[in-house]
Amino acid sequence: MEKDKIDNSQNIKINFKENTKANSRENFEKQRRNIQKPIDIRRQKKLIKLNLLKKLSPGTNLRQGLDYIVESGRGALIVINNGKLSGIFQGGFKINCRFTPKKLLELAKMDGSIILSEDYKKISHANALLIPDKTLISNETGTRHQAAERTAKQIMGLVIAISEKRRKITIYSGEFSYVLQETSELLRRATETLQILEKQREIFKELLTNFNILEITNLVSIRDVCNILKRLEMIKKMSEIINGYIVELGKEGIIVRMRMKELIKDLSKKREEIIQDYFSKPARVNRFFESLSFDGLLDEENISRLLFGESFEKGINPRGIRILNKTNLNKNEIKNLIDFFGNLNNILNANEIELKRILKNNAENFKKELGSLREQILLGKEF
Repeated sequence: MEKDKIDNSQNIKINFKENTKANSRENFEKQRRNIQKPIDIRRQKKLIKLNLLKKLSPGTNLRQGLDYIVESGRGALIVINNGKLSGIFQGGFKINCRFTPKKLLELAKMDGSIILSEDYKKISHANALLIPDKTLISNETGTRHQAAERTAKQIMGLVIAISEKRRKITIYSGEFSYVLQETSELLRRATETLQILEKQREIFKELLTNFNILEITNLVSIRDVCNILKRLEMIKKMSEIINGYIVELGKEGIIVRMRMKELIKDLSKKREEIIQDYFSKPARVNRFFESLSFDGLLDEENISRLLFGESFEKGINPRGIRILNKTNLNKNEIKNLIDFFGNLNNILNANEIELKRILKNNAENFKKELGSLREQILLGKEF
């Protein structure tokens, strides 16, 4: 009777555990489906923004012309002709001359809009009147900016409005709009974010050193995996923010770019290897982290629940991809070892006879190499 109670208790625990896993996987799949579309939209908007900012960054002829207009205290309305302007503008006069920043400034002295070729190399018209569809919704209040926004939506192309009073450059492209920032302000923001990134890189260095020791001694928990992936994702998101500043800064952002490259060097590879070590479907994990905000990254328990469906403190074994990549084995040998032994701990504890089944004559050298690698990790060497 007592034995039946124990068996029933064990069965309840097993069923609860299996249900927890199933619910976690189901929740993960639901969340993945719900977030995939917004992620794709955000990614598309980000690409549009970066492409536009590259074309309008300091150092380009067009940006120089725009800056001339701002410095002169004038306003302007500039349209990039993508072949869909027919019937949207009237009047003005045809110029069809080579684009130069100074010519753009001179033509901005007139009230009408300036039309450039799609490659920005020619000025085709000046002093033209834009007549976009007024039924298109505009969130702007000024006449110039309303015309710019509606025209951009109607032609699904690029229109630039320069405010005479605010001395701001606003770009419109289809449904997207953005106010270009001053170079000094961008540099300040980029520098501040870079300093935070440097701090996060130092924290990650300490975490990784400890993580190496935990892996080599078979003491990794789900908390450890979530913690290090969380830190990597923070660094990734910060580097994306800085990259946006760099693109907008153009030639002025060279120093920031160089420093950021130093800070994030090899981190993408480390992140990929860690995810491959603990997850069978890396793409899903990448999408999951991409959907999280900075606030979402702070909730490790939620991350653990959705990714693993297990106790936060439960031990977990890495496959060994990251650690074994520090040896002289090739990819096929590493794959064969993991397929045969299952995880890193089994590989570390395998004797030379067992290793010979996979590595043949290379087993002895590999065993020595593993011993040396273990010593270096336990001494705190960074890998």
